[in-house]
Amino acid sequence: MNLSEIVRQSIDSLLRNRLRSGLTMLGIVWGLVTVVLLLSYGKSLGEGVLNGFLGLGNNVIMVWGGQTSMQAGGERSGKRIKFLDGDTQAVREAVPFLTAVSSESDEGFSFKYGPKVVNISSKAIEYPYGSMRKLNIAEGRYFEPADFTEHRQVVIFGPHAAQKLFNGYPPVGESVQIEGHVFLVIGVLQTKIQDSSNNGPDNENAFVPFDAMRLLRDQRDPSSIVFQPSSPELHIKALQAVRAVLAGRHHFDPKDDKAVPSWDTVADSQEIMQFSTALELLLGIIGAMTLGVGGVGVMNIMLVSVTERTREIGLLKALGARRRDILSQFLLESLTLTFIAGAVGMVVAVIVGYVIPPMPLYSDIYKTANNEGDIILRASPTIMLISFGILALVGIVSGLLPAMRASRMDPVVALRHE
Repeated sequence: MNLSEIVRQSIDSLLRNRLRSGLTMLGIVWGLVTVVLLLSYGKSLGEGVLNGFLGLGNNVIMVWGGQTSMQAGGERSGKRIKFLDGDTQAVREAVPFLTAVSSESDEGFSFKYGPKVVNISSKAIEYPYGSMRKLNIAEGRYFEPADFTEHRQVVIFGPHAAQKLFNGYPPVGESVQIEGHVFLVIGVLQTKIQDSSNNGPDNENAFVPFDAMRLLRDQRDPSSIVFQPSSPELHIKALQAVRAVLAGRHHFDPKDDKAVPSWDTVADSQEIMQFSTALELLLGIIGAMTLGVGGVGVMNIMLVSVTERTREIGLLKALGARRRDILSQFLLESLTLTFIAGAVGMVVAVIVGYVIPPMPLYSDIYKTANNEGDIILRASPTIMLISFGILALVGIVSGLLPAMRASRMDPVVALRHE
């Protein structure tokens, strides 16, 4: 008996017992919808949390001065490390596998626009900085190299900082006073979902060229150095190389991580991805257990089918059917039932995913458009493939016991069955 004939017989059997088959398939449909929705929820939640953390930047590493905990170069431990003018350039020249390197200093400046004066947290930065820190422009433009080489007095505002000073008035092209010095507003950032930050989220900050610190604070030395390795896999090597350069300039042991503490967002993002994977696995197990309940229904209906068709099984064996032929027939019938219900379940899961509205996660906090940052139940091809794999496993397990029972029947006993 070929595959198409077995499938046809299976469908005929389902149609002969419509109510029983429908109820059995309902369990599979319900279980599969649960699997798809749970996996979609876990994937969307994990991606939302990861994107919120990565709002800080793409594969960014930050280092700042600390205190030595190891002896080096004849100096005792406990020495304070303070970055100096030229450290950033030394790192830029000595470590070739960095995409971007920038000095950074965090200050609170007094901003004046017309009669209004407010204090705004500000970052003094170098070029390039915005690409690795995800500073996307909503209005105006970002810094260009000439802003730094020509020492222009320009400033970019985060959206909340701009609202704080301008109260909704278009800021681009306006002049503001920072600590009594006139700066031109050249841009406003897009609202950014950002769960992690160093000295405040970018939405609340203003950004000025690093050389402006000489004018505003008579300061030349950076408080921290921000850099981005050319690939995430190089994050540990990049951090070690930067520490080695700074150790040579400040005379401390390169292995002394307390001399130059760091924030490696690459390592942190990997931990978040592990959490996301664990969450998806947990939700997948819960969904698989729900689908398993539907599998028990398939097993029951197949056991009933074996009992009803005992004489048929005996006749097939008497005519020469082998055990594996009987096993294959009933196992394929079980899989046919399972996959027909599974196809319906896939369609229902996709429809339900579109019917359920996005669940707020970040949109209420950051007032984002188009539900950006929210949990949206959309079944991706990967989720569909995983759900199909779970469904196949349930179908095989559910059909195997009845199929084995049918294949082991004695033909003489089966033919005498009433």
